Amino acid sequence: MSLCITIAAKVVMVPITAFSLSWVHSVEKIEWREDWVVTPAGLELKLARVKGSGAGMEPGEDAVFKDGWWQWSPTVPPLPSIRLAASGLTPSGWELCHARGCMTLGATPGDESVISACEAPGERNRGGGEDTASP
Repeated sequence: MSLCITIAAKVVMVPITAFSLSWVHSVEKIEWREDWVVTPAGLELKLARVKGSGAGMEPGEDAVFKDGWWQWSPTVPPLPSIRLAASGLTPSGWELCHARGCMTLGATPGDESVISACEAPGERNRGGGEDTASP
């Protein structure tokens, strides 16, 4: 599996299976970070962390305070995609990081990005036969 990032009708495929997504809350100005994995079922949220609490920033019920973050493992089903729309009310965009580096999404108000699980050509039929995979 890979991660596909769609920005302004352009799709970038990143051959990774794990990434983090972080941002600063528009009202509380507190950092939020989530760790995701890319699976055939979709994008699965494994760990959420927040530097503090406030309006819309409450840690999960099973959260523990560790290394300056409230951390917990949310129980949500896999998502087919995540749509990020820049409102202009946050001090920055979303930071998407993975083993190969980081990129900022939605830094400009009105920018929209969609991240989703996808298959690179050849991933589905690695054992031979016709390649029917598409990103």
